[in-house]
Amino acid sequence: MGGFPKGNLKAPGSELTLLERSLREIREAAPDAEIVLVGSSAPYASLSCPALADQPAGVGPIGGLKALLDHAAVCGKSYALALACDLPRLNRELLRRLVNEQPAALALVIQQGTVRNPLIARYAVAASRAAVGRSLAANRYSLQAVLDQLEPGIATLTLSPAEAALFDDWDSPSDLER
Repeated sequence: MGGFPKGNLKAPGSELTLLERSLREIREAAPDAEIVLVGSSAPYASLSCPALADQPAGVGPIGGLKALLDHAAVCGKSYALALACDLPRLNRELLRRLVNEQPAALALVIQQGTVRNPLIARYAVAASRAAVGRSLAANRYSLQAVLDQLEPGIATLTLSPAEAALFDDWDSPSDLER
């Protein structure tokens, strides 16, 4: 987005930013959840959310997932949600499903076409920390590699076509026009 933090873009039809809107939806869906920002959070300092640095830094999103899972383990949580900050239509109903459905799954992910989206997912903390550790040790930094490590314990959240349309993300300026 030309160096502009995606989470600070205005949500469609709202005065809220994408991240402010997502935070509202998360708080409605899971009022007792601790919300933390992961990665470069300086652009979002005004939101007063705790922030975690990638662990390790410089390896992409897997460093953020490791930081999130390590934090969840320290807090005694059994699962953690990983959500990208650029989901303009994320809603509380689907978040509730992501939190509650298929509780025994090692990971519950949204599938978009043939791709499992690891940044719209719920992760079982213990198993996922081990999978991240194995991926990092093998110098495999893709979040898909982490999901591969969790097979066959991954479940997919089944979405209607209307629900699937809610999970578009904004990766380039042309996405804003949709």
